[in-house]
Amino acid sequence: MADPLAATTLLDSGSERDPFRAQRATETRMLGAVQRNLRQPTVVKAARGLSHFGEHAAGWLAVGVLGAALNRSRRREWLYAAGGVAVAHGASIAVKRVVRRPRPDDPSVEVLATTPSRLSFPSSHASSTTAAAVLFGGLLGPKLTRKRLVGVLVPPMLLSRLVLGVHFPSDVLAGSALGAAVALVSRRVSKRRLEQR
Repeated sequence: MADPLAATTLLDSGSERDPFRAQRATETRMLGAVQRNLRQPTVVKAARGLSHFGEHAAGWLAVGVLGAALNRSRRREWLYAAGGVAVAHGASIAVKRVVRRPRPDDPSVEVLATTPSRLSFPSSHASSTTAAAVLFGGLLGPKLTRKRLVGVLVPPMLLSRLVLGVHFPSDVLAGSALGAAVALVSRRVSKRRLEQR
């Protein structure tokens, strides 16, 4: 008969080799709480809509191309901004492939959307949305400043990824930080190039 104490010791030693186990458990509880409080049909429907719009940054890239087509006097700015969104999305994919953190997989979390990969960290939706908000802010008119656009666009997208159960909280926060960093660098580069014209 197997020694239950030996099995417990084996489990404990395994947890010591996984320093992120406690963090995942905490984030899984947070994710479950978000779903319990917000998993209403209308909220889930809106979250799925945001998910489709942000998949592969396609919706944001379309906004950038449309802006360039409609606002000819600022066409190059729009195209640079769309390029920055594409870079932010690409950067998040690159980090995902290095980190290789699996998506939430726990009975307490219901996955309510399909995803193109099983990799979770960081959220590409969060990266591209934050980059789009920073880069498109100001190009859409004086009322839609960067701060306002970030406040309007970013929180719903980040929250939608939790409602759908496809990301941990740290995934969306890291994705948003990455998107903001790429956007700020992209703004500086594009400003320099536009000034050299």
